[in-house]
Amino acid sequence: MFVHLRIHTEFSVVDGTNRIDEIVAAAAADRQPALAITDLGNLFGTVKFYKETRGAGVKPLIGADVWVQVPGKEAGAAPARLLLLVQNRQGYLNLSELLTRAWTRGVVRDQAIISLEWLQELGEGLIALSGAQGGAVGQALVQGDGPRALECALHFAGLFPHRFYLELQRAQRADDEQHVAAAVQLAARLKLPVVATHPVQFLGYEDYEAHEARVCIAEGEILGNARRVRKFTREQYFKSSAQMAELFADLPSALANTLEIAKRCNLKLDLGKPMLPEYPTPEVDGVRMSPDEYFRYASFQGLEERLAHLYPIETVRNDQRPQYVERLEFEINTILKMGFPGYFLIVGDFINWAKNNGCPVGPGRGSGAGSLVAYSLKITDLDPLQYNLLFERFLNPERVSMPDFDIDFCQTNRDRVID
Repeated sequence: MFVHLRIHTEFSVVDGTNRIDEIVAAAAADRQPALAITDLGNLFGTVKFYKETRGAGVKPLIGADVWVQVPGKEAGAAPARLLLLVQNRQGYLNLSELLTRAWTRGVVRDQAIISLEWLQELGEGLIALSGAQGGAVGQALVQGDGPRALECALHFAGLFPHRFYLELQRAQRADDEQHVAAAVQLAARLKLPVVATHPVQFLGYEDYEAHEARVCIAEGEILGNARRVRKFTREQYFKSSAQMAELFADLPSALANTLEIAKRCNLKLDLGKPMLPEYPTPEVDGVRMSPDEYFRYASFQGLEERLAHLYPIETVRNDQRPQYVERLEFEINTILKMGFPGYFLIVGDFINWAKNNGCPVGPGRGSGAGSLVAYSLKITDLDPLQYNLLFERFLNPERVSMPDFDIDFCQTNRDRVID
């Protein structure tokens, strides 16, 4: 039995042509118990892959093929590859954070590079595979630099204790056997486990030409250019368990470790539910409130500001306040019960930023204008009581769905709000 741990799908836009539904169907047809998605530098296909594999009775393994800084080399040096597989929810969050940092803070020559310091900080819940010849260890082994390979292997083994595997591949590339022999010797010396992977770039043997065309489009190359560097071979298709068992018949432990890794990876994703970011509440009078507490506090503070504007005469304001407080309490309790205070705080945050930073915003449109909470938080500028607007049209406990504000930003400034 064998589990594919290295698959680039169509979401690896520079070098993958595997469609998720087709690759999952192939794994299910071959009775493979699990399958990994490891696109290059992204997790874009995760949800689709997770749904597809679960529906086909195949265990989903989530990961990414990433570029990392090479141990012992300066930050600007050429990076190496590393395969990261998610073990649990913490690992998923850590991999998401690593990729976010790489694309926002680590891009060098169009490559999103993960620093070793980030791996040290965020390695929990992740299993690392060495990247075969593309990894720091593999590059050193192929170059015959044993001491450097030893240094890199020890470094990654330290970053991922009992979670680092030396990766072996046989895809009919010129240096495959040289690398396998050297990696097996190094693994024995350091008592590190080895694992067999196959770099799957396309589904069937006959799909090689189409894949080459995809690569040429990504690289701006000509398919017929005889001098073009060919990075992939015809063997990089989705092989069956039997084919992989034959390829690595001399290394049964490398095959067995694919199953062992699959057993160690257990991620459950909650899909179909609203996933709001946590709103960082400010301190009020030296006390840090919970989002629910701050939501109530900000709503009542905003209501007082609105009432002072609507009813400048204090006696009139005091006469009108009870009906506003009653309506506000009803809305607040409904929003808290439905679990949406963070949504209102987040929307209020960026709308008020826009208003305070020279980006005109519309007064409110659609059913959201019926919310007194929205009016109090300055999300809208219409008093719903004055116009007899119903809050229930916007948010109703009997029809649970995400609230949705229709917001009109000045078109020449909206990019600033997004930023």
